Amino acid sequence: MKRALITGITGQDGSYLAELLLEKGYEVHGIIRRSSSFNTGRINHIFDRLHLHYGDLTDGVALNSILKGLFPTFGETALEVYHLAAQSHVRTSFEIPEYTGDTVALGTLRMLDACRGHSVRFYQASSSEQYGKTQTIPQSEITKFQPCSPYAIAKLYAYWMAVNYRESYDMFVCNGILFNHESPRRGETFVTRKITKAAARIKLGLQDSLFLGNLDARRDWGYAPEYVEGMWRMLQQPVPDDYVLATGQSHTVRDFLDEAFGYLSLDWSKHVEIDLRYFRPTEVDILVGDTSKAEELLRWKAQTMMPELAQLMVKADLAEALRESNR
Repeated sequence: MKRALITGITGQDGSYLAELLLEKGYEVHGIIRRSSSFNTGRINHIFDRLHLHYGDLTDGVALNSILKGLFPTFGETALEVYHLAAQSHVRTSFEIPEYTGDTVALGTLRMLDACRGHSVRFYQASSSEQYGKTQTIPQSEITKFQPCSPYAIAKLYAYWMAVNYRESYDMFVCNGILFNHESPRRGETFVTRKITKAAARIKLGLQDSLFLGNLDARRDWGYAPEYVEGMWRMLQQPVPDDYVLATGQSHTVRDFLDEAFGYLSLDWSKHVEIDLRYFRPTEVDILVGDTSKAEELLRWKAQTMMPELAQLMVKADLAEALRESNR
């Protein structure tokens, strides 16, 4: 039986990836942080099929202890490590840059070093935010990185450490440079989920307004369950490499508002207010990915585009809002 370890298993991507791996017959392990309240809502439906370990990316001793107990022996297939955990909110990274660097950058280094010298296939969750202010459109694996947030800079450190460990220690390490990918499990502080949740609640009279920042930012939004399939495919390749996963389409926040509110026959301009607190000190204007490499080598291609994505998220949030209104 194949075995996998997922950091960030309680997050959007981690929960979808855990489901995928269980379907494929894997023994799935995950690292979760100790908290005074339960934070396993996204994996409660598969909780009894998972092997969970308490740990933190800032605690190298704990990470080494967890990994030491999972390394295959006696000729077993290599352990697959999917490193997804991070402080992943870009705007927040300006407020807590040191913590962001410790978890995103040094946390990746700790994970890589704990795996060094063992039979491991390692997936590093890189980000389209690393491209930052680049003038190259679309962005591919060879596009120059110009990060412009503490989060993006930390991710770039993690990216190059992954490359360095691959080249220095002959490790099987892949960087997945994933563009924005969303779902009903997206955290509620991220702009797409803020929009779909607010649209549903406004439709039912549970709230009146939605506060947002830059409506002109353009992003390449895809569907998270499809992207975790791409992660898995990277670690099944004969040689390690780095890949962009994206839809190849770019839309503004205004476009997403049009789709989400329009699906419920609402005029978002009557409800959305601009709040300067949600603007970043440095903005990334446009991100759109070139997935030619992933399409050719991984046989991976995004199927769900932004309009359908916005609608399926609104449907899920509408169902949740209905439950709330009936309590």
